[in-house]
Amino acid sequence: MPARSETRQYERGNPRELPAYGLAEAAHYLRIPIATLRSWVCGRYYPTENGRRFFKPLLELPDPKLLSLSFVNLVEAHVLDAIRREHNIPLPKVRTALDYVKRLCDSRHPLADHKFQTDGAALFVARFGELIAVSEAGQLAMKEMLAAHLRRLEHDVHGLAARLYPFTRKRLPDEPKFIVIDPSVSFGRPTIIGTGIATTIVAERYKAGESIDELAHDYGCERGHVEEAVRCELALAA
Repeated sequence: MPARSETRQYERGNPRELPAYGLAEAAHYLRIPIATLRSWVCGRYYPTENGRRFFKPLLELPDPKLLSLSFVNLVEAHVLDAIRREHNIPLPKVRTALDYVKRLCDSRHPLADHKFQTDGAALFVARFGELIAVSEAGQLAMKEMLAAHLRRLEHDVHGLAARLYPFTRKRLPDEPKFIVIDPSVSFGRPTIIGTGIATTIVAERYKAGESIDELAHDYGCERGHVEEAVRCELALAA
């Protein structure tokens, strides 16, 4: 697991921790409803027999006043989406399970650490099994969904999240990894893998009337790479 000295690399000044993605932008790239993402980063009130109570945010923003996610937050939300997509688990139970894994992994951002990708994910699912009535088939489905999301992450030598390959289609396990979000490239904007070409630039040229084939020729890319770049940005641009 990452040592405390290594997890300190997740701190202000590190490009992975800087506020870089507005709420709408992050929700688009992650294919998550903006209302869902807002509750994860801002918290929300929920009813109880004794009146409304407030559930604090699941994700710690670099600066809550800016309401902008860091790259680390983006990765955490990407992983959380796998759990919420398979089971409509109440946020208080998500918080309990997340705190449990934080303690075991000794990390501020366990969902973005390599430790979670190994035995941490199994611990997370096991904890949910204790908190809610999840069938054996349900736990298997959750593990498969988690695995599909985790395969789209790359970590550095310290086990910290370094690159995210966002889903651009329907979250299929074999979905291509043509688009990457790397906080050290193009200010963390999505780019075509291996090129550093921002998907926003490609999408703007496509909207202006240039064809996929023309763009592929200009950028020296395969046609499928350009299609994924346009797919990544088109809804956001619209």
